Amino acid sequence: MAYHHGDLREAVLAAAAAAIERDGVAALSLRALARDVGVTHTAPRHHFGDKRGVVTALAAQGYRLLAQAIRDTAGSSSLLDSGVTYTEFARTHPAHFSVMFRPDLVAGDDPDLRNAQEDLYAALTAAVRAFTSRGDGVGVAEGSARETSIARAAWSMAHGFATLARSGNFPLGPGQSEADLARETLGHLGGP
Repeated sequence: MAYHHGDLREAVLAAAAAAIERDGVAALSLRALARDVGVTHTAPRHHFGDKRGVVTALAAQGYRLLAQAIRDTAGSSSLLDSGVTYTEFARTHPAHFSVMFRPDLVAGDDPDLRNAQEDLYAALTAAVRAFTSRGDGVGVAEGSARETSIARAAWSMAHGFATLARSGNFPLGPGQSEADLARETLGHLGGP
């Protein structure tokens, strides 16, 4: 086994995501990740320290990916689109989503994690701002208590839907995709 690897950090995170999707976070081990990536069993420790470090880094990566996905759709001025994007992220990145909101699994004081969490919150509030300033006179002041309240409500609704959908609580109708169901349910966020 080799110690050197082109981008060990990213390779370990990709292997961790695959392992969590396959076996769950409880079964995750640095030794198995090293084997999956083809490096010595101590190599991942140099980047992450321990299993908690890997999970923390995976959560931070998830926050950043989700923030970027929301920023990419926020230009539509539809809070609904951002909510659907959120639920799609949960479906397409199940390992990330399963560790992102688990303070028992991550090092909450990790600066990279905190920055990534703040990045997601900034993307969510920007989506709220775009929605409320679309010309119908509903606008809210940046950083206001109302903006924060709307962002929390929208986040709670999208997160709740995503979590319940991932758990199989929403059976799909004939020909209906999870995105269709999300759009129908989250339509209460406003839009078209």
